[in-house]
Amino acid sequence: MAERPEDLNLPNAVITRIIKEALPDGVNISKEARSAISRAASVFVLYATSCANNFAMKGKRKTLNASDVLSAMEEMEFQRFIVPLKEALEAYRREQKGKKEASEQKKKDKDKKTDSEEQDKNRDEDNDEDEERLEEEEQNEEEEVDN
Repeated sequence: MAERPEDLNLPNAVITRIIKEALPDGVNISKEARSAISRAASVFVLYATSCANNFAMKGKRKTLNASDVLSAMEEMEFQRFIVPLKEALEAYRREQKGKKEASEQKKKDKDKKTDSEEQDKNRDEDNDEDEERLEEEEQNEEEEVDN
């Protein structure tokens, strides 16, 4: 846990970016207002985490999951955020699934490439052996003709 209350604040850069995205162009915000929003956001995150943790503890788990967070939102009476959160969660899961599939495909392609390179190498070695054998046979034939 944090040693000082200010350690619990979200990074200013993140808060500033969120505020700028939420406000229309040309609207400014004072340092004092930005600080107040930052503190409020931090308190909200702590409260939501505490509520979600209660649901995890009821389930005899130590790991919070998405359903705990959604249940916490409902308990905190933030029902209007549940649908957008579920949509964001589904989008996140699709993105992660796509990344996993891409990673697996990349690994398969790499394995295929390695197998293909080994086959090419073996084929080249076989061709070299065949050429050497043919050369030896030709030399043996020449020696027989000479005898």
